[in-house]
Amino acid sequence: MYKIVLTATVLLAMIGKKVADTSKEPEPNQSVPSQQKVSSQTVETGSSKAKHKVVLHLTSNDTAVWRGMIKNITNLKAGWKDDVQIEVVAHGPGIYFLVQDKTTQQASIHEFRQMGISFMGCENTLRERKIDRASLVPDAGTVPMGIGEVIMKQEEGWSYIKITN
Repeated sequence: MYKIVLTATVLLAMIGKKVADTSKEPEPNQSVPSQQKVSSQTVETGSSKAKHKVVLHLTSNDTAVWRGMIKNITNLKAGWKDDVQIEVVAHGPGIYFLVQDKTTQQASIHEFRQMGISFMGCENTLRERKIDRASLVPDAGTVPMGIGEVIMKQEEGWSYIKITN
């Protein structure tokens, strides 16, 4: 069984966004990343104009939790199609979701990557667990700090979902 937690901070940010003036352009020095490095190639991570942006924070190595997360992604894409941008950030024990010889979801990861969904592994976790970056599934990218990536997405207004058992 798995739990999904939507933080109060994100809910308040979403409510505040509806009240704020949305016609304002970003500041010139403010960057909005729309690309991630994946398998030595820069690829689009989905529509930067998507109405819904969701970061899934995976810290579990439980394959039942992984299946539940895959169902959630399937439902989000089926319901919102190209109007949702999704990034999965795996760190701690959740990194094994992205390791080729450990994951049970490589085919799903590949299929979702083709739809623009990003799968990012934490470089700190890779270093700590002595996992070679080359052992990740080809469709996975990395970020220097998994928890930092989650925080930056929240600061950019992304909805946060914690995937855990």
